[in-house]
Amino acid sequence: MLCNTAAGVVSRVAQASEDCRAFALQKAVYHQLKALGLSAQPAVRTIKKVADAYATRGANLEAGNYGPRGGKRATDIAAAAIGFRALAAQPFDDRCLSWKQQGSTISIWTSEDRLKAVRYVCAPWQRALLEHCCGETDLVFRDNMWFLHATVDVPAPEPVVVEEFLGVDLGIVNLAVTSDDTAASADWSGGAVTARRGKYTRTRRTGSHRIGLCAGCVDMSIRQITMPR
Repeated sequence: MLCNTAAGVVSRVAQASEDCRAFALQKAVYHQLKALGLSAQPAVRTIKKVADAYATRGANLEAGNYGPRGGKRATDIAAAAIGFRALAAQPFDDRCLSWKQQGSTISIWTSEDRLKAVRYVCAPWQRALLEHCCGETDLVFRDNMWFLHATVDVPAPEPVVVEEFLGVDLGIVNLAVTSDDTAASADWSGGAVTARRGKYTRTRRTGSHRIGLCAGCVDMSIRQITMPR
């Protein structure tokens, strides 16, 4: 929570500043974050998180994802400082969070003290990926549970030598035509799908016609009842 409170402070400075890059923000607010109780690395990661958020917003504004530039929505978004929820995700680098895979524990920095031997659980395939863990880890609170999103650098697998292949051409008359040019290609004809679509179309038209007739009958009956003698 302290990191996101600090992120709000940085965000307000970034909104009023012409330079929202991490280096410029660090010069402006680093000592202020230290006074709030953040250590050096958490302060740097918090500043970087805010800088990335403003870079993303700028890219979205430039791409028109918030509507045309000068429009009400884009103008309102550009005029407001980016907010951070109290339990928003927080990035940690290797100096703030370290993995102890043999004991399935982590050591993580907190504003009070460093917590050690904090146990975590994961699937076997995730444990195998953690052997390649490197760089940043995000602490995420979701569905009343805490998650760690780790960055892994998995080596590229050896290329597989392909001796046979099958090409598939997708279409409308034939949903799929295979490159082996055998009778099996006929199994992917679009005739059955086209026939089913035609049946559904006729059913919808028949249903609409029946509803119209019923409505006409009701209207005629009402007129007969209310007709003066």
